[in-house]
Amino acid sequence: MGRTVTEPRKLAEALASIRGWVIDMDGVLYRGQTALPHVQQFLTTLDTHDLPYILATNNSMQTPRQYVEKLARMGVSVRPERILTSALATAVWLKPRFPRGTPAYVVGMPALEEAIYGDGYFVPATAEARVVVSGLDLTLTYDKLKIADLALRGGAAYVATNADRTLPTEEGLLPGSGSIVAALTAASDVEPTVIGKPSTGMLEASLTELGLPASAAAMLGDRLDTDILGGNRAGMLTVMVLTGVNTLADLVASEIVPDVVVPDLAPLVTFYEGIR
Repeated sequence: MGRTVTEPRKLAEALASIRGWVIDMDGVLYRGQTALPHVQQFLTTLDTHDLPYILATNNSMQTPRQYVEKLARMGVSVRPERILTSALATAVWLKPRFPRGTPAYVVGMPALEEAIYGDGYFVPATAEARVVVSGLDLTLTYDKLKIADLALRGGAAYVATNADRTLPTEEGLLPGSGSIVAALTAASDVEPTVIGKPSTGMLEASLTELGLPASAAAMLGDRLDTDILGGNRAGMLTVMVLTGVNTLADLVASEIVPDVVVPDLAPLVTFYEGIR
């Protein structure tokens, strides 16, 4: 199982013990501003069967409320407490490790700045920062890279929300947060601590929120190197959907193997509707 699309009988066997889901967003629920097939049906079916889920995204560019609004524009209804972004997970990770008032420099969008600075725990800084946090930044400039590099060369810790090399959109695959990680690492010789998938920090936080052990939860995603690898590392059932970044050809060539492969969300909807 895992190298080709999973047949219905084996899919049913794999999902029999699953009591909750951690679901990636980009490439699973939507591409850019376009909803992918069967999204609302799938989420509604999970609700019908009292199966809790967390939408866990490596993307740090929007707040949970903004994601709720984005999904609503596509006809998909979710509550903000269902959404865990890498920006929020990064803030949660940082606080036990740095004292209140630590100067921090953020390379990222306003949602990441809000997550890091919003409650006043960290103090905005520039080259004197003691921690640099990076995410995908659509307004990236050389000056931002320069300030981050000076802080890192001055001894600041480096934490990245995620290291995704690409971002799936309607236009195709665009540079992701990992492209900024690559630039800063090349300039400063400092490797970041990465919070998002395939690191297990986001998944462990999601499991805590679900109240489930890893063995009772499934990780649903479209990327082998983040969603599936992270889920495998966390000990979860991994379900790969072919609506995002990776294809069956990628899977055949990869050492990372999901437990289940589905073309889109329809087989999952069919499985749950069949056990009403």
